Amino acid sequence: MATVSAARSVTASAGGRRVRMGLIGLGRMGQIHATALSSRCPSAELACVVDADGKRAADVAARCAVPWSSSVDGLLEDPTVPAVVLATPTATHADLVVRAARAGKHVFCEKPLSLQRSATLSALEAVETAGVKLQVGFHRRFDPDWAAVHDRIVAGELGRPYLFRTSLRDMRAPRVEYLAGSGGFFLDVTIHDLDVARWLVGEIVQISAHGVGLSDPGFAEIGDVDTAVVVLHFENGALGVIDNSRSAGYGYECSTEIMGSSATARIDNPRARNYEWRTPGWAAHELPRDFEQRYPTAYALELEAFATCVRDDSAPRVTGRDALAAFELASAADASWRAGLPVALRALREPAGVRYEYDEPAPGG
Repeated sequence: MATVSAARSVTASAGGRRVRMGLIGLGRMGQIHATALSSRCPSAELACVVDADGKRAADVAARCAVPWSSSVDGLLEDPTVPAVVLATPTATHADLVVRAARAGKHVFCEKPLSLQRSATLSALEAVETAGVKLQVGFHRRFDPDWAAVHDRIVAGELGRPYLFRTSLRDMRAPRVEYLAGSGGFFLDVTIHDLDVARWLVGEIVQISAHGVGLSDPGFAEIGDVDTAVVVLHFENGALGVIDNSRSAGYGYECSTEIMGSSATARIDNPRARNYEWRTPGWAAHELPRDFEQRYPTAYALELEAFATCVRDDSAPRVTGRDALAAFELASAADASWRAGLPVALRALREPAGVRYEYDEPAPGG
């Protein structure tokens, strides 16, 4: 991989310094991040791209006018690149976080950090030992609508929360090859809603998850589901309901409502286009087809926030401990579904953040 002089590790921009970042992994999310880093993040500069598929790396590099490589080692050894963005398959996340941290790189990593709790903890330990920053890709926290609702809740405008309800539905399921290595429905899909639930409402003390696989017999063959409902009990007494689907058919939907004693906040699924077509008895508008079409601003803003925290030496807005908490909640949901029983949780507050403990349920227990 071609390198550049150390003088370019931070370059001037209209808002101050720009942080040079290397992007590792150029699948769908990686290419979304490549576009954002090369054109939509004023505090970041895409320094290089890396992918095991050399042709793919070369194609993205040409589009973004940056160097490329098919090897991670050169990037991790480059002193002119202080931060990396990881968009590789989930099974590789924890190892790459550890390697990047030991190389002194700040890390942005897509969720989850790992499909195993032990590997997640090892990654967090490496980051904390190295003293580098780690931000995890829970993009909804950076969407302007979600962020505005969060800020008004924190300001006390909602009052006491009573009910949290959210829907996350994909138009169609991913390929079977992806599903087999995704960690299962709750770790791949519901984890986003669980992160939002504790961000907007508070810590969770009980989860009851119900799931079915109806759209394709392949789900049953890999021991997974395509549709789920999850009921939450929050520490503050509020209730929550999550409904998720991989195969909604009509489009992509991500909507939420939080009802409180003083107000109700509702985040509806936006239209893909800002017009409606009306004919006698009908009104039609186009729906988002997927998360890429729904959240382009959030994906850019989360990387901009990461660049800013590296540049200004401030704390990430979504930490590795947030990722651990969401992982533990998703694991509890999976355990509840498999046992057909609710799972009681203990939210343990530690200096580094909240973590959860729960006892594995036993069917008939």
